[in-house]
Amino acid sequence: MNTRRRLKLLAVTVAATPLVLGGCTAERGGEAGGGAPPPAVELTPADRARDVPVSAEVGTSVTNGKVSAVRLTDDKGRQVGGEPREDGSSWVPGETLAKGRTYTAEVTVTGDRGRTATRKTTFTTAAKPTKPAITSTLYFAGNQTYGTAMPVTVAFEPGVPKEARAEVQKRLFVRTDPPQPGTWSWLEDGSQVYYRAPDFWRPGTAISVRAALEGMPIGKALVGDADRKATSKIGRQVAVDIDNATKQMSVFQDGKLVRRIPVSLGKPSTPSSSGKMVIMEKHERTTFDTRGEPDGGYVVDVDDAQRLTWGGEFIHSAPWSEGDQGYTNVSHGCANVSATAADWLMGITQVGDLVTVKGTEVPLQAGNGWTAWNVDWDEFAKGSALPVPAGLKPSPHTAPHPGAVAGGSSPAPAPSASGG
Repeated sequence: MNTRRRLKLLAVTVAATPLVLGGCTAERGGEAGGGAPPPAVELTPADRARDVPVSAEVGTSVTNGKVSAVRLTDDKGRQVGGEPREDGSSWVPGETLAKGRTYTAEVTVTGDRGRTATRKTTFTTAAKPTKPAITSTLYFAGNQTYGTAMPVTVAFEPGVPKEARAEVQKRLFVRTDPPQPGTWSWLEDGSQVYYRAPDFWRPGTAISVRAALEGMPIGKALVGDADRKATSKIGRQVAVDIDNATKQMSVFQDGKLVRRIPVSLGKPSTPSSSGKMVIMEKHERTTFDTRGEPDGGYVVDVDDAQRLTWGGEFIHSAPWSEGDQGYTNVSHGCANVSATAADWLMGITQVGDLVTVKGTEVPLQAGNGWTAWNVDWDEFAKGSALPVPAGLKPSPHTAPHPGAVAGGSSPAPAPSASGG
């Protein structure tokens, strides 16, 4: 079994009663037990259970021993891979189970002195969901290289009700290599949940994510929509600081200043947000369309645009404002830089790099972008629907962020292609 960090979260509860399957026992070991009590096993789903969610796990409760093997096969004899949760509470199939199929789980446990027992349970999954599916989006693609501040983000429409968040969180799995444990944290309205570690990801870290939500009961009215997986890596360390007082952008790589760039931020009527943001998208060319906004709006093509918020704040090339950059704020909320500087930035930054803006008129709202770093670790951990290990804390030798500064805090607006 792989010795790297296991999938950490507890089992989904299925609509079945734990059952001691005494009639299916195969005990071995004879006198090897030396008088020790034999191991006892309870399993879920219950034997002969029907309409079991396709998200079901093989729940195990063992006394006088530990699970030593699990074999799950479908009604055609195909074996389904999987692995146990770290706490031993269940065995998680590596894929969503098929709808309307019958599965047999065979669980072998080994007692303290080598005595073994095997239990079986056979169950049938539901043919189709009877409730509408929630729409979930995993903002973490496979085979990518991300920045050191990249949070794993899952968005939900509608938002997940508070009473269902713990169960959903149990089905969101993150594995890092080398191990760098973290936790999930929910926005107040349940529209987004972020995963990060106490410190920024170490360059070279591989991150594997699974949002195993398909068919999972979510509250009283919904089920999960999909089972998504992705594995990507963390690239070089880059961070960007923007100071409204000086109208300067400072770009850091590996903690060292590599360039200062004059900027023009949002004018007083359309101020830029102050806070810790993350680069979400990068576009060599895109169109900002703000028609329909109170000021009448505009349509403009821009080059080298990097999204910071759902509300439409970007860093982008703005040759029309180069005379103001470093002196006056004239934008509609974006960070305007010269065409030359914007092209250079596109070559050094990555999606997932931290961008910190300070000294503007308004704070960054929670959820307006990937705002996992806009609060300190203790505040972030409070957003978890499950207990967070007390020992999971930032390193005392780690800087507040890879370059330097700021903070803020309320729900995410719909994505906008605005800018300026």
